[in-house]
Amino acid sequence: MSPNLKNSIIYNVSLLGAGHFFSDFYANFLPALLPLVMAKLGLSLTLSGMLVMTYSVISSVLQPLSGYIIDRYGYAWLILVTTPVSAIFICIAGLAGNITTLFLLVAIAGLGASVFHPLAASLMGKVVTAQTKGTAMAVFVFGGNLGYAVAPAATLYFLSIGGTGGLLWLIIPGLIVTAASYLAGLHKVDISPAGRSVPAENGETGAWYKSRGLLLLNAVTALRSWMQVALPTFLPVALAEAGQPPAVAAGMLTIFLLSGAAGSLVGGWVGDRIGRKSGVIGSMILCLPVTYLFLVNLGPAPLNYLLLALSGALLQSTAPTSVVWAQELIPGNAAMASGMMLGLAFGLGGVGAAVTGALADIIGLDAALKWSLLSLVAATILAFAIPRPAVARIRPERELATVGKE
Repeated sequence: MSPNLKNSIIYNVSLLGAGHFFSDFYANFLPALLPLVMAKLGLSLTLSGMLVMTYSVISSVLQPLSGYIIDRYGYAWLILVTTPVSAIFICIAGLAGNITTLFLLVAIAGLGASVFHPLAASLMGKVVTAQTKGTAMAVFVFGGNLGYAVAPAATLYFLSIGGTGGLLWLIIPGLIVTAASYLAGLHKVDISPAGRSVPAENGETGAWYKSRGLLLLNAVTALRSWMQVALPTFLPVALAEAGQPPAVAAGMLTIFLLSGAAGSLVGGWVGDRIGRKSGVIGSMILCLPVTYLFLVNLGPAPLNYLLLALSGALLQSTAPTSVVWAQELIPGNAAMASGMMLGLAFGLGGVGAAVTGALADIIGLDAALKWSLLSLVAATILAFAIPRPAVARIRPERELATVGKE
């Protein structure tokens, strides 16, 4: 591979990772924004929950539909629209003068995120070689996790210095990364049906709903996401019940989120080295005892911080590998496969977290979290039944070299 081509690949991967950083950065504005809009517009707790649900459904659950449309028609140019839409509409949401306008602005912002994820993940598969897809996807997922983790602190800072109007400054970085994507020519990458690579011979070609491997992988990702959502959701409550101050919960949540970002970065690289299936199964097997030991003795002991960090890293390490695995199972519908892994399956994991909450009302939160670990057991068993993707062909350098030069 020539140095110029290698540098072009690294630059494009970095741009898509940066785009994911800001897409997920804007996606996590609501927690910090809610107290202000509740006071300003008189939002009830019920309406506040519905607002969060509206964004979640549109930004996550609709991703497979967005991916289906992208797979069918191409529309790579939407990469220049998605981030600005998310940035502008979520940043002005705090200025809404009534509840209807607030819901509309949040819904449009969520729509930007629902299109960005499958589109950008599909583009990522086009700007790298087959040998480095997992590593590249790891950079992509890491960017999103990092953006999601730092968003609350950044939002609170700008709210503190300028109120809801202060958030308008945060539109600028989203526009900058979009301009860089335009200059790099990412909107010219051919992701149309005619421009797709020949499907790998893995027995999983054809309609997505006929792909047994893809449907099983969705179930595995949803079950894995169950603990990924439930643990940070109920950890502050569990710590409070154990007599720990809020500062301990805040610190542990930060460690969980940041270690998850780091885990996603390593997980994609590992998947490239040992295979998608081995990477996913291995991480979940390791995660089970680590998470259980953490839940047995909740508290701010040094060992518990280490166990929590390992749990977050292992839970999230499967994400980039799962996306690439799904793309390899149905190579003709890479965007839809990405939307399933990045959006739908994670949303279904939230349903599992709701089951944990309902179970906690019956048997107590500590016991409910421990029993929820069975989701990882089920996910591991199902993962063994998924076919290994065939070794994809490495696209020639001359094909990669045309990216962004049309």
